[in-house]
Amino acid sequence: MTGITILGATGSIGVSTLDVISRHADQYRVVALTAHRNADKLFAQCLQFRPDFAVLIDDQAGKRFADLLKDSDLDTQLLMGVAALEEVAALADVDYVMAAIVGAAGLLPSLAAARAGKRVLLANKESLVMSGKLFMDEIKKHNATLLPIDSEHNAIFQSMPNDFSQGLEQCGVTKILLTASGGPFLQTPIDQLKAVTPDQACAHPNWEMGRKISVDSATMMNKGLEVIEACWLFNSQVDNIQVVIHPQSVIHSMVQYSDGSVLAQLGNPDMRTPIAHSLAWPERIDSGVAPLDMFEVARLDFQEPDFERFPCLKLAYQSMQAGGHAPAVLNAANEVAVESFLNNELSFDKIAEVIELTLSKVSPSGAFDLDSILDADRQAREYASQLTTSLRS
Repeated sequence: MTGITILGATGSIGVSTLDVISRHADQYRVVALTAHRNADKLFAQCLQFRPDFAVLIDDQAGKRFADLLKDSDLDTQLLMGVAALEEVAALADVDYVMAAIVGAAGLLPSLAAARAGKRVLLANKESLVMSGKLFMDEIKKHNATLLPIDSEHNAIFQSMPNDFSQGLEQCGVTKILLTASGGPFLQTPIDQLKAVTPDQACAHPNWEMGRKISVDSATMMNKGLEVIEACWLFNSQVDNIQVVIHPQSVIHSMVQYSDGSVLAQLGNPDMRTPIAHSLAWPERIDSGVAPLDMFEVARLDFQEPDFERFPCLKLAYQSMQAGGHAPAVLNAANEVAVESFLNNELSFDKIAEVIELTLSKVSPSGAFDLDSILDADRQAREYASQLTTSLRS
């Protein structure tokens, strides 16, 4: 049986992964589950899947889990702290690691999985946004396998030729078309965006996601991060990646070829499809997702993104063009600004302002290594935090 660690088990990706695994209990064994602070939900998952290890980061949550563990028949061992994430990502009896921790916190355990030569199922786009070439070099050096879980990148992967790693031009690929729903504010007048609430921003029209990612979708920063991730995953120049707004979220992305062909992957908007694809690749297994009914879909619409409406997307393109530590600074500033917005401390329209000002002021120097990446992340968070305080509405 294939042993799996799920980093971020209580989030939406983790829950969907466990749903797929439950349909194939004869093929996959859960070795470790991790969460930040949701002890009760993690404990319920452990009761069902009986992992060897459970990891919690928050101390109070760890105490709560330990109390629940005492009164159960589970043999699960509780581990605590950030270092434990790296430990369970590199366990000898783990074959696959679902890297589904949201944000920069997922970088180190994802790297640990790469360095241990695992099949890394990457739902944590920030790992590649922050570390780019360093992460890809570790994948190659340790003969790990990297498979994308984001629906868009998984769609691109499925639409690419097998030899795309040799270079897109050599295998006839001319452009990557990265689709985006446009989020909940695609038609909202721009002058009304200042007044939107966190609940409105988190009400995505097509996908069920965590609150941070939902806000990123509303600003289209999520798509900007995906543009950066796609550059590294598919060895592409940023100018060869075009974002296409597609409100129905039925076409998950497309690949354009030199002969005029455009290959697309379609499906219902359900993350269990890319999860099942990556778990079974190169084979196919049932995901539990209903087949796509083209007659029910009826129509497919497309439009270009408006950088005035979505300035975060423009900033992401600019940071990838700048290179170096700029994407890490972009990501850190965004995480701080979004958290402040979700806490009702910053208006929606000021998220992009915080990011742009942080990019203009934070320019870490030195070699591009793990220490400098983490330092860039720290500097950007400190500066962005100061900005959010001064810009609070």
